[in-house]
Amino acid sequence: MARCTAPVRGHTGGGAANCPACSSRWGRTNYGSYGSDYSYSPPSPPSESSSRGRGGSRGGGGSSKTAKPRWARASSAVWYTSSEVQELEPVRSQIEKRATVPDLRDVFLCHAWDDRQGVAKELHDLLEARGVKVWFSEKDIALGEPFLREIDRGLAKSRVGIVLVTPNFLKRIRGHSIADKELSVLLHGGKLVPIIHRTTFEELNDESPMLASRNGLSTAEDSMADVATKVADLVAI
Repeated sequence: MARCTAPVRGHTGGGAANCPACSSRWGRTNYGSYGSDYSYSPPSPPSESSSRGRGGSRGGGGSSKTAKPRWARASSAVWYTSSEVQELEPVRSQIEKRATVPDLRDVFLCHAWDDRQGVAKELHDLLEARGVKVWFSEKDIALGEPFLREIDRGLAKSRVGIVLVTPNFLKRIRGHSIADKELSVLLHGGKLVPIIHRTTFEELNDESPMLASRNGLSTAEDSMADVATKVADLVAI
């Protein structure tokens, strides 16, 4: 009678296959080269630190997207990291302070001119579809109107600013463009949310350390649609 060779060869990998007592059973019960003791464990949800590491945005954190802020709408299907909730809380407080001011837009969208018909328009449309009233230069500055004056009015008449940080935006603020002027006003008011798209916080820090110090949202971690939903949650009164 064949004897088991496990004490000699072990039963991992090819050991069981070569065992005269167990080889026929090994062939029936194993799949591939994992051995009869192999079992599958589903992956854990990505942590904040691992997801931010993939996106190249900002390290740190360590909690998964399992939080809902106090201002989240009941219909909202997105989840937040604890860091996102903490970072957005001061902006939400500013919004609540201005809740009774009439005729305000929810959001002033600061973007690079080169993005106006691309990703900035995409974000604008996603926000409007979620009920957010957006000040957007492409629709709010009429032909012949003084550009800088209209931007000033837009900033004054908006509860909060979102800054769409793209490679084009970084080039624009490097050249001290209108986007840089908008950014200065929003930084002074302490009511802005950076949205990082196709770049990183590290690259932003090279051009604007003050803006990079304001943690925001990133399309490396959420889809643009989910980013728009988070902004809609933030400004809902």
